[in-house]
Amino acid sequence: MKNASQSDKELVISILSKAFKTNKSVEYILKDTSDARLRALMEYSFDTCMASGKVMLSDDRQACALISYPDQKKSTLKSTIADIKLILNGVGIGNISKVLDREKKIAANYPKKEIYYLWYIGVLPESQGRGLGGRLLSEIIDDAKSMERPIYLETSTTENLRFYERYGLKVYGHIDFIYRLFLIRND
Repeated sequence: MKNASQSDKELVISILSKAFKTNKSVEYILKDTSDARLRALMEYSFDTCMASGKVMLSDDRQACALISYPDQKKSTLKSTIADIKLILNGVGIGNISKVLDREKKIAANYPKKEIYYLWYIGVLPESQGRGLGGRLLSEIIDDAKSMERPIYLETSTTENLRFYERYGLKVYGHIDFIYRLFLIRND
């Protein structure tokens, strides 16, 4: 695994767009899951994590993860422009209040300390089932330990719950939208 660079942006966006094409949580926040809207969300997420977290890429370039450190996120002109671009190209103006409400409900479950937020972890669909996600998650867990930060994440995919539990992450709650969002952590 390596830290991705700006030159890996298109690859990371492509991996995540394919991996999250039918994800309930993504479907909830986007106006529709057209390729353009999905790419807009993943581009926004990539840029956010490059600025206040990290982007990790598997050595074989088939899997990636976006990690955010919420305590390091700053409001800047660049981040405001990115927010507007996401609204116009991804979320849609009509979904703004729904998305903000969702984010507020999720954030209310985080501790008031520094965390290691696993925003996305994805493997190309044709490469899934070969252990790539598990190897990447193991390295993420080691990285979070070295930083002394607890890992937090959510999933709307019930099939992923056993995957996370195998690596010591546990469901500590859920939020019901029009789908169930499981809250997961390792501390």
